[in-house]
This record gives sequence, C-alpha cells and structure tokens, in this order.
Amino acid sequence: MRTITRLSPAAFETCVKELAALLADAVDGGFSLGFVTPFDIEDAAAWWRAQAPAVAAGELIVWACREDGAVVGTVGLVPSPKANSRHRGEIIKLIVHREARNRGHARALLATAEREASAAGLDLLMLDTETGSAAEHVYLTCGWTRFGSVPDYAGSPDGTLRECSFFYKRLTATA
Repeated sequence: MRTITRLSPAAFETCVKELAALLADAVDGGFSLGFVTPFDIEDAAAWWRAQAPAVAAGELIVWACREDGAVVGTVGLVPSPKANSRHRGEIIKLIVHREARNRGHARALLATAEREASAAGLDLLMLDTETGSAAEHVYLTCGWTRFGSVPDYAGSPDGTLRECSFFYKRLTATA
C-alpha cells in the first residue's frame, strides 16, 4: 500500500538516510540528477542534510512515498522566492527506487506536488529532465508541456553530456 506524506522539518531529518538511499540508487542507475560518480550513500546523505535549512524555511517542500513502510520515492517543490514570480515553482528530484518503478509512484508523487502547489496559490510549475528518459515520458503523459531542449545541458553520472528537455504545467486556467 502506498502513502505519500509531506515531510515536516523534523520528519525530514529522520528520513535523511532513506532519502539518501533513494538518491544513491538513482545515481548508481545512471539517472541525471545533478551528481557524478563516484557518488555513494554518504555523499547522498550529505546532500540531503544540506537541504534541511531550506526545508525548515519552507523554501523546499519534500514528500516521501512509502510502500509497506519503506520510502520508495520522493519529490520536491521549490516555490519561487522572487517577488515577480511568486505564482510559480519548480519540481525537483522526482525519484523512485529502481525496485519500486512501474507501480505508479512517480505519477502519484507528481500529482501530490501539483495539488499541493495549487493549494498554496502556485499556478505554474516548471521542471527539466534528460531528453528521452523515462521521466520525460511520465511528464508528457501527465499533461506537462515540453517547451524546448538544450543539447549537452547536463552530465549523466558518468560525465557524459546529455540533452535536457524543459517542461511547464499550468495548474489553473488563465483568463
């Protein structure tokens, strides 16, 4: 059974080891999330711990997806801090453990982040992902609009430069 919960600052702190395992698994699986190898669980835990101040300040909202009690996925939302763009946010680090994929977790996490963003008054979300990746397929089939790509935008964990696609999604109808 799947449950998705928004992590309070305290819950985030207690989840760092599980979030680190997710991130290390994704990087080990070759997914482009901003890290290069060598990258291990200690590196992943250090990255997550460095996010704690942003979580505490509400500058980063993190959800955890649990299946049978274990964290199998996560997604983050970064509301824009700029005065002229308080209506938008960015989806970051949508990660599902390789052993838990193809069970709808990514879609459920994305839907949760979209719903919560809308409830918080955000009406435009953006994200980027590796072109041709499984994640790109998820975004396309979840109603996101691809508005462009940039060649050699980011490196995969082995350092190979990859094309990246950029997406947006309106959460409310515009007049």
